[in-house]
Amino acid sequence: MPTSPKDMMKVMMNNLVDKTGHDLGYWIKTVKSSDVEKHMAIIKFLKSEHGLTHGYANFIAFKVREENEPSKSDTDLVNELFKGPKKAIKPLYDELVNIVLTFGDDVDISPRKTYVTIRRTKQFAIFKPSTKDRLDVGLILKGIDETPRLQIGKQFSGMMTHCVAIYSKKDLNSEIKSWLKDAYKKA
Repeated sequence: MPTSPKDMMKVMMNNLVDKTGHDLGYWIKTVKSSDVEKHMAIIKFLKSEHGLTHGYANFIAFKVREENEPSKSDTDLVNELFKGPKKAIKPLYDELVNIVLTFGDDVDISPRKTYVTIRRTKQFAIFKPSTKDRLDVGLILKGIDETPRLQIGKQFSGMMTHCVAIYSKKDLNSEIKSWLKDAYKKA
């Protein structure tokens, strides 16, 4: 069973024809000949018009976007996330990454265009520089009640159950470490 996003992408690529009836070239051409360009619109189009599962529609959407956008390294993506006024909160991000890396060798840090996904066998957190002075941490903590600090996270991200705002080093306390560790253990 795949244990990383890269392994999952390889498995999906290998199974694409069997699961969808067509190769990647066909799907890229199909998407490009439509009027859809945004990631979620591509997913919706492939699911509604072609009957694909969410997983394969998402995979194809990523591949279409890879073809349309120049490839960027993880370092480049992180630098873009924290450029300009958001540069001041980069040390908070660095500290959060250091925290999750202590949980085990199976932690995968994967920067995206607007946030960084944190995975084990599945995603358990995201780090998002939301404003120049706030870094949001999205967590998957099913069954955990909301607190004044640990807010319900559906408005933050559809997959995240909770969200915590980080403004300064003092917010990187045992409470956030515990929530991150709990999410990691459940992933």
